[in-house]
Amino acid sequence: MTRLDIIKLTSVTAIGYHGVFEHEKRDGQPFITDAVLHLDVSAAAATDDLKLTANYGAVAETIVAMVTGEAFDLIETLSVRMVEKILADFPAVQAVEVTVHKPKAPIQVPFGDVSITVFRSRDEVQPSTTETAGTSTGETSTAETPGTAESSSSDKSAVPAGRP
Repeated sequence: MTRLDIIKLTSVTAIGYHGVFEHEKRDGQPFITDAVLHLDVSAAAATDDLKLTANYGAVAETIVAMVTGEAFDLIETLSVRMVEKILADFPAVQAVEVTVHKPKAPIQVPFGDVSITVFRSRDEVQPSTTETAGTSTGETSTAETPGTAESSSSDKSAVPAGRP
């Protein structure tokens, strides 16, 4: 097997409501996400066809939708769900590494950052029976992924009720 090519997105930032404390779920805080997409870009490069690669703009929108969407207690849960979603929605991606940073975590000692990095390859993730994968550009229905290529960025369905 040849080594896969890499697309990197760094410092994708959004306010999320993840954490074990009530004030984290109520007030929210910034989450910063880095994603490393492993894929073969040969066909896309040869044909200059976006459909043959991963649309990194749509990937960034997926990341923001995940951070601003359903609230989890653990960033571990957020990270795993995020890699599963990226692999489900972007068929060209063969593996993905996601790092979620929580720089404002409620830690009582001085610290610079806390983060988790999760890596999954396509053969490690079982497709969900409730999700339908989009095209390689990440185009999915609005109901499935608010904020992706086909939906409006003003779609508020990703924000739980009662949140700004």
